[in-house]
Amino acid sequence: MHNPGHRFQAQDRFAGGAQYIAGRLTKGTSGRTHAVVDPATGDEVYTYELAGTADVDAAVAAAREAFPGWSGATPGERSDALHRFAAVLAERAEEFAQAESLQCGKPLKLTREFDVPGTIDNAAFFAGAARHLQGQSAGEYSGDHTSYVRREAIGVVGSIAPWNYPLQMAAWKILPAIAAGNTIVLKPAELTPLTSLLFAEAATQAGIPDGVVNIVTGLGKEAGEHLVGHPDVAMTSFTGSTAVGKRVAEIATSTVKRLHLELGGKAPFVVFDDADLDAAVHGAVAGSLINTGQDCTAATRAYVQRPLHDEFVRRTAALMESVRLGDPFAPGTDLGPLISHAQRDRVAGFVDRARGYARVVTGGVAPEGDLKRGAYYAPTLVADAAQDSEIVQAEIFGPVLVVLPFDSDDEGIALANDTPYGLAASAWSRDVYRANRATREIKAGCVWVNDHIPIISEMPHGGYKASGFGKDMSAYSFEEYTQVKHVMFDNTAVAEKDWHRTIFGDRP
Repeated sequence: MHNPGHRFQAQDRFAGGAQYIAGRLTKGTSGRTHAVVDPATGDEVYTYELAGTADVDAAVAAAREAFPGWSGATPGERSDALHRFAAVLAERAEEFAQAESLQCGKPLKLTREFDVPGTIDNAAFFAGAARHLQGQSAGEYSGDHTSYVRREAIGVVGSIAPWNYPLQMAAWKILPAIAAGNTIVLKPAELTPLTSLLFAEAATQAGIPDGVVNIVTGLGKEAGEHLVGHPDVAMTSFTGSTAVGKRVAEIATSTVKRLHLELGGKAPFVVFDDADLDAAVHGAVAGSLINTGQDCTAATRAYVQRPLHDEFVRRTAALMESVRLGDPFAPGTDLGPLISHAQRDRVAGFVDRARGYARVVTGGVAPEGDLKRGAYYAPTLVADAAQDSEIVQAEIFGPVLVVLPFDSDDEGIALANDTPYGLAASAWSRDVYRANRATREIKAGCVWVNDHIPIISEMPHGGYKASGFGKDMSAYSFEEYTQVKHVMFDNTAVAEKDWHRTIFGDRP
C-alpha cells in the first residue's frame, strides 16, 4: 500500500532508544527488542530495546530527585512552564499527528482534528489550572485553635497508558500530575510509544526540568509491574482493561499507594421513540466507529424503542456501508485498521461466534484487495442478539455495534444498566424530562444527551462500577494527584489545656 503522507521516520527519529529518562533518550537494558508495526501495512517501522527493571529504577530515581525542586516551584512557575509546553505542542502539531497515525493506524484527519488539538487544549487548561490548587479557608473550628487545609503534591507518580489513544492518554496522565507538583514515570504500551516519547521531548524543550517527565517503554509483566510495585512510587494511575486493572490494584495494595483506574466500558446508546432518528443514526455510526471502535466510551449497545427499531437498523446499516476504509494518510479515508492483526482476529471471533445466535446485518468481514495486508475490519452491525449473550456483554473493542429493542422507558434504562461497566452512555430524546431521567438513572461516569463521544478539558472523565474510579481531565483530576493535610495552630500561650486534664487529671 502506498502511503504518500508518511513523512515521520521513527527509526531515525528515535535512534537513541525508546526510554526517556532525566531529559534524554536511552536504550532499554532488558536484552529484548520490540517492533512498532504500521497496522495499515503490517510493516515494521521502528525496532527498539525494551525497558527492564533497571530502567524503571533509573526513571524513578530521576523523578524522585526532581521532585523537591518541581514541587517547591510556585504555582505560577509551573503554570508558565505548562504554557510554554502547550506552545511547543502547537508548533510540533503535524509531527505528533503523523506519528500517532503511523503507530495506531488512525486516519490522519482524525489525529489532526481530534487527538492533537485535544492534547494541546489539555496542556493549556492545566497551565491555567496549576494556579488554582486551593485548600480551604482558615478558621477557628475548635476553641483557641486555627485550622486550615494544605493541598500538596504526592510524589513520584507511576502511570501506565494504553495503545488506543497513546498521545491523549500521556497528556491525561502527565499534565495534571505535574501541574500539581508531582513528577512522573509513564509506561506507554509497547505497541505505541512514539508520541509519548515526543511528548516527553516537548516537555524538556519547554523548559520543564529533567526528571519531571520520564518514559519507560517495556512489557507490562516486567516494566509495568515493577513500576506499580516500586516502593518509591507514591501513586499509580492505570488506563486499560478491567482484568489488568485488577492485577494493578493487587500490586499497588502491597505498598498501600494511591490508585487511579480508568478501565473498560460497554457504553449503551439509548434511543427513545421521540428521538430525531436521523441524528441518532449518524450518532450511532460515529460513536461506534470512532478510532475503529477501539475506545472505552464507544457506542457498543444500541437500545432502540420498538417503534423506531427496524428503521434504525436499516438506516444504520446503510450508513455503515458508506464508510470508506483505507490508507490512514489518504484524505478520503474515514476508517483505518485495528491496532494489530491479533486484535482484528479477536474482534472477528466475537462476530463469528455471534452468527450462531444473532444476525449480522452488515460487515463482519475483513476486506480483500489492497487492504488485505493491514488489520482492517468492516464496520459491523449485529441485531437479534439476547441481552445475556457474549456480544452484548463483553467488551469487543472494534467497529461492532449491537442493536436491541425495548418497550417501556423503564426497560430501556434497566437494559442500559445491565452490565458490569459504567464508563459512558448516551440518551436520545426530544423530551427534556425523559432525557433528564435517563441522565439521572443510567449508572455511568458520563451520559451524553443527543450526542455520543465528545469530551472537553474542563469536565471530568472516569467510570462507575467495573470501569474503575477517579477522574481524568478537569479540576477534579487534582483530587487524584494531590493529598490533603490539616494544619492546626494553638493561638494561646497557656501551658495547661483541658485535654491535658482529661488525660492527667488535676495534678499539682
